[in-house]
Amino acid sequence: MNAKFPLLPVGMAILLAGCSLAPQYARPEAPVPRDWPEGPAYRVTSAAPGAPAAPDLGWREFFPDRKLQEVIGMALNSNRDLRLAALNVERARGLYGIRRAELFPAVDAVGSGQKQRGPSSASGSTGEAITTERYDVNLSVSSWEIDFFGRIRSLKDRALEDYLATDQARRSARILVVSNVANAYLVLAADRENLQLSESTRESQQAAYDLVRRRFELGLASELDLRRAQTSMDAARADVARFTQLVAQDENALDLLVGAPLPRELLPEGLGRVRPPVEISPGLPSEVLLERPDILAAEHLLKGANADIGAARAAFFPRISLTAAVGTASSELSGLFGSGSGAWTFSPEAVLPIFDARIWPALAVSKVDREIAVAQYERAIQAAFREVADALAVRGTVDRQILAQQSLVDASARTYRLSTVRFEKGIDDYFGVLDAQRSLYAAQQALIAVRLAGVANQVRLYAALGGGGE
Repeated sequence: MNAKFPLLPVGMAILLAGCSLAPQYARPEAPVPRDWPEGPAYRVTSAAPGAPAAPDLGWREFFPDRKLQEVIGMALNSNRDLRLAALNVERARGLYGIRRAELFPAVDAVGSGQKQRGPSSASGSTGEAITTERYDVNLSVSSWEIDFFGRIRSLKDRALEDYLATDQARRSARILVVSNVANAYLVLAADRENLQLSESTRESQQAAYDLVRRRFELGLASELDLRRAQTSMDAARADVARFTQLVAQDENALDLLVGAPLPRELLPEGLGRVRPPVEISPGLPSEVLLERPDILAAEHLLKGANADIGAARAAFFPRISLTAAVGTASSELSGLFGSGSGAWTFSPEAVLPIFDARIWPALAVSKVDREIAVAQYERAIQAAFREVADALAVRGTVDRQILAQQSLVDASARTYRLSTVRFEKGIDDYFGVLDAQRSLYAAQQALIAVRLAGVANQVRLYAALGGGGE
């Protein structure tokens, strides 16, 4: 078998030696302060000694509650947004493979074979028939652009950066799913606790109404006291209906995030029954923020815009393509051998592309696109800095809010008990009891809300620092 490919090694060498006209990439300076903000709201900007950084802490370690772990695990397996993100990664990977393949020639091969039995007279003295077998292989290269100036390589680099940005977007989607599921779970827990509180309040108001009604029937209470007791009871009944509705809607939202109906045994009983997340360290902005998936994705898009400039610059130079029919390599097992032949043709453009009026605007657009990518990258860093700073402000103040609200609940409960005693002894009318009860109920609801804000902020801080991506 004999085959000749005279220019293929030379072409491969030229390909591998191709240059790139893309500007050298330099990461822009982060447009945020080196340290997190300081002030009265940031008394607790650092966690306890030894607290792990968010990116180093898996979501199972961050969320110690067993039920919540199972719910998040189900969401990571079934959430449709994550499926779309994974499919986008596969698509970007395929596009990168296409761009990379353009660096190499496309070779078509066609094979054929035949077997022929000759007459016995052709064998000479043996008198036996001769069987001749022939096999042919045809190779051809339709067209192959030699990447002298790195145009194809720049396009390949752009496709690679798009793929890497898409993969970081998948990580961002994962963080978003983890944090959204955790927040939805906590909101459901808080609303279930509010429902329990409203049901308890309704029962106590029903008992108070029955008491006032009996006193009214005995002439010991006025009709005004009776109607005041009724309004309080009706308000509690309305709250029971409202929180019953909210709990059902919270469950629907959680089912959507998870991607499947949740088993009843995994639903939280109340906010106080959910184990809170662990403490984490915020680290330094320059070390933490630049590793967030959304910021890494913005940086990959910036690098891709950098590669676009290289492709636009390369468009000023002529493209040189090779077209060839490499010929046929054949072998006859009877001892008759064919020979291969090949012919290559260089096809440069007749006119330099520099005279093409479309190329100058394309280069200008590529440079503007890069400036846009820089601005988007810097904006992503600034937005991330604010997210973390806001979460640190909540963490620095929420414990004081909880302590103050708990003290208010305790004082309101004491006032309610004293007002009830004074009413039962006939010292005061029912208005004092009604006012104290409303204050207590509002204080209890506010305490649930601020406790929810505190635990939800821990989740927000974890996500803002890039935790939960893997």
